[in-house]
Amino acid sequence: MKKLLSLVLVLILALLAVSSFTEAAEVAEAAEDMEVVVTEIQKYGNFVLSRKGSELLEAGYAYGDILTVTINGTGYDMPVGSNFSDVDQGSMVCRVAIDPDLNEDRTILAIYMDELATVTGIATKEKTEEEPGYIWHLNEGIQEPIRVSITMKEQGGYYDQYVSHHLVRGEKREDYPELSDEEFANFRAVTTTGISPGKLYRSSSPVNPEIRRNLYADRASAAAGIRTFINLEDNGEVMRGYEGFDSSYYSTQAIIPLNLGMIFTGDDFRSGLAKGLRFMIDHQAPYMVHCLEGKDRAGFVIAVLECLMGATAEEVIADYMVSFFNYYGVKPGTEQYDIIAGSNICKSLATAFRTEDIRDADLQAAAKAYLLEIGLSEEEITRIRTGLGE
Repeated sequence: MKKLLSLVLVLILALLAVSSFTEAAEVAEAAEDMEVVVTEIQKYGNFVLSRKGSELLEAGYAYGDILTVTINGTGYDMPVGSNFSDVDQGSMVCRVAIDPDLNEDRTILAIYMDELATVTGIATKEKTEEEPGYIWHLNEGIQEPIRVSITMKEQGGYYDQYVSHHLVRGEKREDYPELSDEEFANFRAVTTTGISPGKLYRSSSPVNPEIRRNLYADRASAAAGIRTFINLEDNGEVMRGYEGFDSSYYSTQAIIPLNLGMIFTGDDFRSGLAKGLRFMIDHQAPYMVHCLEGKDRAGFVIAVLECLMGATAEEVIADYMVSFFNYYGVKPGTEQYDIIAGSNICKSLATAFRTEDIRDADLQAAAKAYLLEIGLSEEEITRIRTGLGE
């Protein structure tokens, strides 16, 4: 039954994509050049535009088209997608975000796992301890409103890649009848080589209700007896402000809220990760690492720890990709599985470890070198190994 439901979902998505592609082909020549402005710079540097997503589609653009987007006078080529992950890490995307259940209809310019506002030189982010945890300051010479123009570069030019990357996530428990509550919450123990059972866990956020998994993650954390939480997503004020925080199991344990961005190579992420690992060293197991989904930032941090403890590349990839099954039903052995793994965890670890291919690297030595590079001492790394491997 599960396989049948997955097949039906894939067929529906394919038909929708083909329909969008066909309709776009009929109007491609008449696609309207658009002049818009940025109405908001989001937490991770994404630009929300003044035209709705539905208006972009009505203007003759479609998922899988490649656009030329000019921001403050500089042109960038990017495909139209519906999710940030419709492109590889570090790539730009024009996200048409339409979700009637969330009353969402927006056009958002972004870089998957990077900050568009930073990369384009538009603004600089300041982290704050007050809600919402950040302030964007426009750089010298940048004036509001920030103007953006959109033109068609190649109709359907990204269509095949879009279909391969495209993922659909439900937010309701009933959307995943075949998953356990723990799987729905993307909660699991990390059991790769060198890590003792019951020492390290990963999950979606046990307190942030945005993707409607927090209560399940909190209950699973309580059942596992998690004592120490490394929260990569929030600062303290935002974390404590979530509805139900005070009554959660999570709130009774040791937590470090790090408010980390999406740029794994950035000084902010590296110094924050070092701070989080020192907190872990000084507190009791079992430990949990989480962000919002427990997929990207948590996936990277867990992968570094797995490598440090002696896991193989195959183990690291398999654990990372469980999140893509839990959220999107992506299965091993499929082309989509290989594309996602290659453009996400393989790419980010190869960059962090300064290697061409993680399958050819001494991952344990590379992870140690990375942790030394971000500021941990030999003694601290030894304590991590001892704490996870006892």
